Amino acid sequence: WEKPLGLHALCPAFGRPLRSWGKLGRACGLTISPSPFPFRLRKDGRGEERRMLYLEDMKIGQKASFGNYRVTRDEVIDFASKYDPQPFHLDDDAAAKTHFGRLSASGWHTAAMTMSMLVENLKNAKQAGLGSPGLDELRWLKPVYPGDTLRVETELTDVRPSRSRPEMGSIHSLVTVFNQDDVPVMTMKSIGLVATRPKT
Repeated sequence: WEKPLGLHALCPAFGRPLRSWGKLGRACGLTISPSPFPFRLRKDGRGEERRMLYLEDMKIGQKASFGNYRVTRDEVIDFASKYDPQPFHLDDDAAAKTHFGRLSASGWHTAAMTMSMLVENLKNAKQAGLGSPGLDELRWLKPVYPGDTLRVETELTDVRPSRSRPEMGSIHSLVTVFNQDDVPVMTMKSIGLVATRPKT
């Protein structure tokens, strides 16, 4: 069944809190083949598709916008004290004497916050990700300050099936991070490894 919600018209039992295609078929007196994608029913009985995305589903030009990360002063100082203990990331007076003007987040902290939003989006999108071999051209364009709210936009620029590993390939994306004023604060060209669709 390509569109599970269409079953309302065929079977009134579809509105019941059923938990599987098999139970749905038995309740409706129908024979239903196993779904080609993971499927679950919400508590209100409505169907929700959860289709895994493989390399074959990735198309050049695809765009996404996601994330809402609030930058806090405590997190800025905590990250910098552990991983980038430069004065302008730790102390207000020291930061005020620099071109930053005030306490600012480490660029590596900005990258880490971006990674957090990227991973959350991958989980929501159900992408068959296999990690990453790295990234290119990381640029910190503007300072990130406590109180800023960050979001991410991505554009897929290349899809490459692996020549030696047919079970995977790579996707290349331009990643841009914006603050609450829609000012770009960071860009990078990311490379992700994605599984190909399993053979059936």
